[in-house]
Amino acid sequence: AHSLCFNFTIKSWSRPGQPWCEAQVFMNKNLFLQYDSDSNMVKPLGLLGKKVNATSTWRELTQTLGEVGRDLRMLLLDVKPQIKTSGPSTLQVEMLCQREAERCTGASWQFAINGEKCLLFDAMNMTWTVINHEARKIKETWKKDRGLEKYFRKLSMGDCNHWLREFLGHREAMPEPT
Repeated sequence: AHSLCFNFTIKSWSRPGQPWCEAQVFMNKNLFLQYDSDSNMVKPLGLLGKKVNATSTWRELTQTLGEVGRDLRMLLLDVKPQIKTSGPSTLQVEMLCQREAERCTGASWQFAINGEKCLLFDAMNMTWTVINHEARKIKETWKKDRGLEKYFRKLSMGDCNHWLREFLGHREAMPEPT
């Protein structure tokens, strides 16, 4: 099985010149892309990052990372009143998709607020799991928004799965390290 994992860190507040959104992208647990909202650029890392840098998938991914970052920030700002904290809040989101035998075999979103895991959304069967009981209200708020669930499903089972297939093609064309 192969996987593509996006780790987003969204801040409700940041100083000028500091990103409010950062993302790292891993294929099969190997980091190959980094993104930040300040530059709105995706930085290639390693051989795979350099190999896919000039592809149309790369341009599509750059645009999508910015859009997802903005959408996640709006979610954070919407739920901020429900979060028991003084000062700025941070939302960490992990979007994961898996492929095996040419098909999507897994797609999920895990959410943490201020470093504490709180919710899991299984995009394959459209179910929410509360990890931290304090996130129950947030789950209810997000679950009511069927468009949000469809958006998460489209990104993880559609876009992420498509990118994984594309990146696997580039990975397979790479020479094996000696």
